Amino acid sequence: MTDGDADRVGGMDGRGRPLTTHQIICLLLYHSLENRRTRGRMIKALTTTSMVDKICADYGLELVETGVGFKYICAEMLKGNFVLGAEESGGIGFPGHVPERDGILAGLMLLELLATERRSINQLIGRLEKKYGPHRYARLDTHFPLEKRDALLEFCGNNPPAKLLRAKVVDVKSYDGVKFVAQDGSWLMVRGSGTEPVLRIYAEARSDADARRLLQVGVKMTQAVSR
Repeated sequence: MTDGDADRVGGMDGRGRPLTTHQIICLLLYHSLENRRTRGRMIKALTTTSMVDKICADYGLELVETGVGFKYICAEMLKGNFVLGAEESGGIGFPGHVPERDGILAGLMLLELLATERRSINQLIGRLEKKYGPHRYARLDTHFPLEKRDALLEFCGNNPPAKLLRAKVVDVKSYDGVKFVAQDGSWLMVRGSGTEPVLRIYAEARSDADARRLLQVGVKMTQAVSR
């Protein structure tokens, strides 16, 4: 399935449960590498699952991480030599095609994957998780005053947590919001909407419960500035 203008893709598994966009991206990355034998750079927005990072490391691919917005991914796609360009909201771009996201082509690629592998979506996802570990994503959009946003992002960048739950924070990225990355691959990110008094908090961990806990860590950080 696609959204109204068909530039984003969605899907369900054989039990009628919705797939996350992160699962779809990883499935299509696997298909591009393993079945289509495509090679090049992988381009992703920094709110996209870290399973992509692990797949790229496994296949020896260069990973390019951009800010949020397909215009940044598109700029990298125009340089050529890439496997996929993908973002958390379901937009995926392909080499040898228009330098833009295409939900219809992404859906066709998923069908090609199923026809090639002759396995169910659940089996394919299970195989990826067995090899690269479970990755559970969560996101919270909350109201936050525009006039306090810069102070919040400065506070987050200057006061990173020592740990995300049980894992040491090993990287802080601040070129589009602030993202904390832990040693075990889990991460927490805080980023403001470009047009509204809305703050987006993103998290990924090995379980749904831990991803939700990380969101609450993000909420507490916002409260330190919003009071």
